[in-house]
Amino acid sequence: MTRDKQDTSEVEVPVPTGHEVIQSYLKTLDNSPGVYRMLDAKGRVLYVGKARSLKKRVSNYAKPTGHSARIARMISQTASMMFLTTRTETEALLLEQNLIKQLKPHFNVLLRDDKSFPYICVTDHEFPRIKKHRGSRKGKGRFYGPFASSAAVNRTLQHLQRVFLLRNCSDSDFSARTRPCLQYQIKRCAGPCVGRISQEAYQDLIKDADAFLAGRSTNIQAGLAKEMQQASDAMEFERAAALRDRIAALTQVQQSQGINPQGVSEADVIALHMEGGQACVQVFFIRANQNWGNSDFYPRTGAGAGPGEVLQAFVGQFYDQKEPPRLILLSDPLDEQDLMAEALTEKLGRKVELSVPQRGEKSELVANAQRNARESLGRKMAETATQAKLLDGMAEAFGLDGPPHRIEVYDNSHIQGAHAVGAMIVAGPEGYMKSQYRKFNIKGDDLTPGDDFGMMKEVLTRRFKRLLKEDPDREGEGWPGLLLIDGGAGQVSAVHEIMEELGVTDIPMIGVAKGVDRDHGKEEFHRRGERPFALKRNDPVLYFIQRLRDEAHRFAIGTHRAKRAKAMGATPLDEVPGVGATRKRALLQHFGSAKAVSRAGLEDLKAVDGISETLAETIYGFFHDRA
Repeated sequence: MTRDKQDTSEVEVPVPTGHEVIQSYLKTLDNSPGVYRMLDAKGRVLYVGKARSLKKRVSNYAKPTGHSARIARMISQTASMMFLTTRTETEALLLEQNLIKQLKPHFNVLLRDDKSFPYICVTDHEFPRIKKHRGSRKGKGRFYGPFASSAAVNRTLQHLQRVFLLRNCSDSDFSARTRPCLQYQIKRCAGPCVGRISQEAYQDLIKDADAFLAGRSTNIQAGLAKEMQQASDAMEFERAAALRDRIAALTQVQQSQGINPQGVSEADVIALHMEGGQACVQVFFIRANQNWGNSDFYPRTGAGAGPGEVLQAFVGQFYDQKEPPRLILLSDPLDEQDLMAEALTEKLGRKVELSVPQRGEKSELVANAQRNARESLGRKMAETATQAKLLDGMAEAFGLDGPPHRIEVYDNSHIQGAHAVGAMIVAGPEGYMKSQYRKFNIKGDDLTPGDDFGMMKEVLTRRFKRLLKEDPDREGEGWPGLLLIDGGAGQVSAVHEIMEELGVTDIPMIGVAKGVDRDHGKEEFHRRGERPFALKRNDPVLYFIQRLRDEAHRFAIGTHRAKRAKAMGATPLDEVPGVGATRKRALLQHFGSAKAVSRAGLEDLKAVDGISETLAETIYGFFHDRA
């Protein structure tokens, strides 16, 4: 008699989910304020929320009915929850927005493009410099902004240089210069570096620039007009012409700032437009009664959130790392507007007002921002539709299983192997994903200079080794659906070899070669094991691939040039322990060059300002021990 073998294989038991799971947490919760996280069966965060009372909020989710379609889907996927109590609801709100930005849950509204904004800085120096500044405003100097973009700052700086003749050179260039530079020759600088203007007169120019940036430009213009008339009466026609040009430049910068409100000195205007499940938020920056530009954002709407929830999440995440102004004008009321105002006030240390104006100039500002939001979203939706058609066309042209959700394009840049860099750009259904761009400093010591195949192997190895380590199950959005390689069959074979070694063989890969005469429109496409082929010259997919390749080339060239410029500015002094930027500058100014420093005697080194006896011995030993 034979016995059947028992099946000992493990049977995967489904993890319970839904409102009953949520119900089980109620007995451990109290009425403390705090933040909760809802997780799915694989431990992924579905939603982050805050509550005045955790017990009451969670009890709402525990009910089997009465939820919107979005919330019902979220509850049905919830397998576990996590909780963190706080002292106040305000703390809970700030923590909630911080966690949303960090964890990026699927059902939350998410600000996807949270960039920093540039400022104009007037440095603390006897002859102050005017420059662009991005990042924290800590440190010496006066800061004006934020501006909506680098272009807006650069444009304003150019105008300010024409009007106030302020220097933009670095302090080291300023102290080392012996004759006027080009900026002086083209009347963009007063030439303080070579004594063409006294410190007192230069400080007057700085005061005027500060006044302009603070919104007091009318008095400046009147003062310049008076000076011009006096110069004309004194028959100093050259000086009068220079003052005339400065007045014209000042008028131009005022006109370029667009709408300049009279009754709003400092505010951010935030307006929302929603359509077809998508949202656009426009932010206008008003400072010193001047419009310093606008920026648009396209937050992920959390699969069905309303205007109040979208704006609430946007404001919380937008000001997480930015200093809010005293007044924020909104197109729609926030779900918890008073609480958000309290949180921002607590963060800033002074009162922040959130307002939805109904009439007057403030209402007109919001209406203008909302019109811009509507037009921007319309353009974005049209571009997305076009992008979707192009991705469909790529799938058809290259025989892909479907339109690629993420295209990664790789290119290298070097000069005879020197300063070699690799670059990766990313494109998807909404166009270029610039936050996903990556640059790679080529490290391979055993590479032959100019070995493009070896460089491409190194880049792809580093990229996919990291991807396999960070997301081996491919649950995130970082895995590409298509690889585009700048090159022909050789590059494709090199990359294929690496991908096989890593065990990643299911991602389609295409090499883009310039083809006959290296001419646009004659590109050849290479796939592993297939004959090269081309697309028709007027095919939109061909133009799309050309744009992708050109963008990768632009990014690679820019990265290479930055690396080369940095290397050109390097000196042996960078390697000396204890010699930072300030002491390096002092040594170069004293001796004239790094080579002269290396030849200097110990007593000569001690004579340099800021160089102690111990450091002088270190510098002397560094160069002479090596010799």
